[in-house]
Amino acid sequence: MNILVIESSPHKHGSSNLLAEEFIRGAKESGHDVSVFDAGHASLHPCLGCEACGMSGPCVQKDDMAKLREMLLAADMAVFVTPLYYFGFSTQLKMVIDRFYSFNGQLTARGLKTALIAAAWDSNSWTMTDLKAHYETLCRYLNFENMGEILGTGCGTVSMTKRTKFPKEAYEFGKRIGG
Repeated sequence: MNILVIESSPHKHGSSNLLAEEFIRGAKESGHDVSVFDAGHASLHPCLGCEACGMSGPCVQKDDMAKLREMLLAADMAVFVTPLYYFGFSTQLKMVIDRFYSFNGQLTARGLKTALIAAAWDSNSWTMTDLKAHYETLCRYLNFENMGEILGTGCGTVSMTKRTKFPKEAYEFGKRIGG
């Protein structure tokens, strides 16, 4: 399977990307092809709501979203990776999702397999509730097949994250992803 991991942390070596690395390691060991798009450091701009794309592109903005669009439409699976910022996606990932508008119909028609990997400082039982709901709504709307979620709580720093069960869970998740 061709898996695209979309990282979105402004911290290249932060907790969410650590979990992504473990997922990638497991997926590669299982024979999958994995590529990474670093939305946290890409040249991306927010959707202008200009309607020029007509929901089927191309977008009038000339930035790295054209590359991501091509990668997404060639992938069998997309993994959304985010730190939890104020109980939602990072701005960088939310911007990517908003830009799906320019190829909404193509994404919906794909029935793309997806997963969510998130890292949060808090360990409260409700910490990931809103992020999980937003992701699952996105899956329903865009006809994505949700393959699973790693919702890493208590992952405020890399050293904290390494002491949790979540790196192992991310690795095992990557190992068992089916084709």
